[in-house]
Amino acid sequence: MNITITGRKVTVRDSFKERVGKKLGKLDKFFNDDADCRITVTVEKNRQTVEATINTQGIYIRAEESADTMEEALDSVVDVLVRQVRKHKTKLAKRLRPSAGELSELDLPGQEPEETGSFNIIRNKRFHIKPMDVQEAILQMNMLGHGFYMFRNADTGEINVVYSRKDNTYGLIEPEDED
Repeated sequence: MNITITGRKVTVRDSFKERVGKKLGKLDKFFNDDADCRITVTVEKNRQTVEATINTQGIYIRAEESADTMEEALDSVVDVLVRQVRKHKTKLAKRLRPSAGELSELDLPGQEPEETGSFNIIRNKRFHIKPMDVQEAILQMNMLGHGFYMFRNADTGEINVVYSRKDNTYGLIEPEDED
């Protein structure tokens, strides 16, 4: 697994980098060598936040935790990642083991805000959209911890969005052609 560590408002110590490598070693058995892991450490007042995003073959697994020290936050993040992988192990095993696959690219956070009209865009993400079914899109959304997920529907070839509803169900947004 390729690990990239970034510090925001903090210089990351070598001892922390070694700890990251040791802790993420628990996850090596689930991923191929081409997996990318981005660790971002942010310090704000008395809280230190560690965010981890693992990307392999178009699958994203993400966790973010805050604590008094970055070591505690890292421990919590790794625990969340391990739980996510174990929870979805059977579904992920079908996709993570094959060596074929295209890696998605994700713009680095922390870029300058881009102003468009009266709206202030503070983050811009770009990624390759690969075909998947609705169930797989819901799995991806849950692993990322987001409320929605955009994907290309393998059945129709159209861009769709799945989202979680307040009553613990899911919705699907599909485009409709104008007649």
